[in-house]
This record gives sequence, structure tokens and C-alpha cells, in this order.
Amino acid sequence: MIPEVFAGGTSVIHSIDPRIKVVSALIYSFVVALSSSFVILFSSLAASTALVMAAQLDAREVLKRLTVLWGFILLIWILMPLTYPGATLFKIGPLGFSGSGLLFAAQISLKSTAILLSLMALLATMSIATMGHALGCLRIPDKFVHLLLITYRYVFVMEQEYRRLIRAMKIRGFRPGTNLHSYQSYAYLVGMLFVHASERADRVSKAMKCRGFTGRFHTLRQFKPDPRNRVFTVIMVFIIILMAAIEIWIQTTLS
Repeated sequence: MIPEVFAGGTSVIHSIDPRIKVVSALIYSFVVALSSSFVILFSSLAASTALVMAAQLDAREVLKRLTVLWGFILLIWILMPLTYPGATLFKIGPLGFSGSGLLFAAQISLKSTAILLSLMALLATMSIATMGHALGCLRIPDKFVHLLLITYRYVFVMEQEYRRLIRAMKIRGFRPGTNLHSYQSYAYLVGMLFVHASERADRVSKAMKCRGFTGRFHTLRQFKPDPRNRVFTVIMVFIIILMAAIEIWIQTTLS
């Protein structure tokens, strides 16, 4: 299973009610995604960085996750100026780079980085089980919560099953190549994975029913009121409203 690196901690962010963090992360990300002015985008990047610092996250682990994102962003910086319509800013041989494309790539970079940092600070600081409990308390449909929890658990079980089948094929002398036998072997592998997944799902369903499962996961954890929850809520509401108001004012002024 993927280690929940940021879930264990004693920072202020870790102690905030998970329900508040889930709602704050969703609304904050929504506002940032809809913003287009660089004033708001740089401000959101600063606010997200402050959240990460408040959560006391390991800088190396944060950079690891940002590096994956920046790999995709690099492609955007290469492709967007070449394909986005607008006045050509400069040329490299026959390739023309538009200024509008560069600005759009910069907006995407700032938005995605700010949103990812905020999600790491707010959502990654709780375990998947805690997140599922919080979503249930927020009246999210039980089927969605169950799908989240069971998918997170069994996607790694299927990975282990895949590795077991690959080892069995190699023990029997299988060597991958670009030939019909290799393609057929991989097709059989995928088929066996689906068969095993179906059988496992049936066994798990019967086992859960035998243990009295009625369609709802129960937990002993209860979210208790804390004065820090109110302070954090006020701060997040202030930041979100201020960002939205400034963005609306800028767009109204420019239009």
C-alpha cells in the first residue's frame, strides 16, 4: 500500500477537524482553478505554501510529489506556446511561440502547484480511513465512500496478484518479446487478473455479509469540537472570500 507519509503528525493542521479540511480544500481549489489574474495566483501559491509550512510536512516528500507534477507542466510549457492562438512572441526556426500561450502555461503552472500544495496540506494530513469517515459525516453517499475505501485497499492487492502471476510466468521460462506468443501471454495475464478479481470480490462480499455488514462502516472515532477549528475556519473563509472578491474586481475592471 502507498505509505501515508503526511498522515502522522502533531501540527496544528493535523489537529483540525477532517470535515473542515475536506470542505476547505474543495472550495479553495475551486476558487484557485477559476482564477486567472496573476495577483490571485501568486497569492494562492503563497497561501498554499503557508499551509504546507503550518502542517510541518517533510520538504523532500513535498518536492517528490511536485516533481511529478512539474514533469507534466514542462510538456505544457513546450506545447502550449506552439498551439495556443495569439501574436507570435519569438521564433526558433520555423516554430513560433505565442505570448498568449506562454501566459496560459504560466497560469496553469501556478494553479496546479498551488492546488497540489493545498491538497497535500489539507487532505494528505489525514488517513484514507479518516477521510472516508469525514465524507460520510458530510452526507456523501455511502456507495461513493465505500468505493473510495475499498478501491484504495484492493488496488494494491491486485498489484500483488499481478506480480505473483508475472513471477509464475518467468519461473515457467517466459521471456517477454515482440512476438505473438508474448502478446498472447499478456492477454492471458490480464484475463486471469479479471478472473481473480471477480472471485476475490465474491469472497469478500460473502465474508462481509457473514460478519453482519449492512451497508455502512462503523468507527469508534468521533470528531470533537475544538477552538482551533473555529480559528482555522475563519482564516480559510477570509482567504477564500478575499481571493474571490479581488478576482471579481480585477475581471470587472479589465472588462
